[in-house]
Amino acid sequence: MEFTITNKAKTLTVALMGAGLLFTVIGVIMGMNDHHFATRLLANGLINSFFFFAIGLGALFFLALAYATETGWYASVKRIIEAVAGFLPYGIGLMMITLLTITFMDGAHIYSWMDPAATDPSSHHYDAIIDGKSAYLNKTFFWIRTVVYMAVYFIFWRGFRMRSLEEDRIGGTDLHFKNYKKGATFLVFFAVFSSTSSWDWLMSIDVHWFSTLFGWYTFSGMWVSAMVVMVMTTLYLKKLGYLPKVNDSHIHDLGKWTFAISFLWSYLWFSQFMLIWYSNIGEEVAYYVMRIENFKFLYFFMFLINFAFPMLILMSRDAKRNAGILTFVGVVILIGHWLDVYIMISAGSMGAGAKLGLLEVGMALLVAGFFIRMVLTNLTKAPLTPVNHPFLDESVHHEI
Repeated sequence: MEFTITNKAKTLTVALMGAGLLFTVIGVIMGMNDHHFATRLLANGLINSFFFFAIGLGALFFLALAYATETGWYASVKRIIEAVAGFLPYGIGLMMITLLTITFMDGAHIYSWMDPAATDPSSHHYDAIIDGKSAYLNKTFFWIRTVVYMAVYFIFWRGFRMRSLEEDRIGGTDLHFKNYKKGATFLVFFAVFSSTSSWDWLMSIDVHWFSTLFGWYTFSGMWVSAMVVMVMTTLYLKKLGYLPKVNDSHIHDLGKWTFAISFLWSYLWFSQFMLIWYSNIGEEVAYYVMRIENFKFLYFFMFLINFAFPMLILMSRDAKRNAGILTFVGVVILIGHWLDVYIMISAGSMGAGAKLGLLEVGMALLVAGFFIRMVLTNLTKAPLTPVNHPFLDESVHHEI
């Protein structure tokens, strides 16, 4: 069955982008006299480009995981996963534009290690810690790594998508086994790149600080956000009368993944916080001291909603099959994880000067509207059910 974007959905995405643009313009006008304004604008660009890029990347990871483990139940919702992963090329574009802008508009606004004076012993701004990390944290190597990450992600996404469409046309199992091998290969690259890219793009904002759990923590937030978008997209299509082969068990499985990865994120958040806070080593605990002193309510509120809402509301079997409950919890989780990225980036780049206002809301809505429109457009480009997937029959009869 072919999907067509409804006029209501088109209106919604236009309204989101329109409201986002309006709030952004008002936020720019109101904030122009703020001496932190340039940093605030760049930080918001990074927040939203990374957050929505990460959702596409999380979907690509889940698709590769399903291929590598030869999962059967997911075949009926495979095209939803592909549609969300299909935002990745746009997300890569947004990330590259943002990072280029940061690099060439005095990158020290966001990444203090990009300031040449930080590694110049004769400068009053010389920083011995940054100088000690300069073999890794320098613009040239940073961009080499970034280009490699993006190229690998794009190549694997394009390969999975082309083979998926080709499988619809010719059938057989050859393409399935090729995807199986490529999925396993991608997971090897992703195991490394998901951590190193989070160090480069996020952790290096707080250049004096590091955490061995940071990569896993960022990855878990990316994964659960992608799961939420996938389950909400599936529910939306079901509501419109599409996906007749998707049953309550498929919804339940997507709900279980959302529930489980929320716990993984919560575990990693607490593990990172507890170990650093309890050890009370000055150069480590400074990361949390600054956030708790300046963003105490927002920081712990973000953790509370990302942990408590899924735990308390999605605990039961029935809740994981209820469209209204899943949608409500999903919206809360997405807001919570956007706040997580906001605190990681804004608090690190602006410290106590960070604000949450119309500019932040506007840019988030603007990119969210664009993201939704691109995901819906991706759904129109192929049948919603992969007709020749070798596990389709197993998926159709999936019952738990």
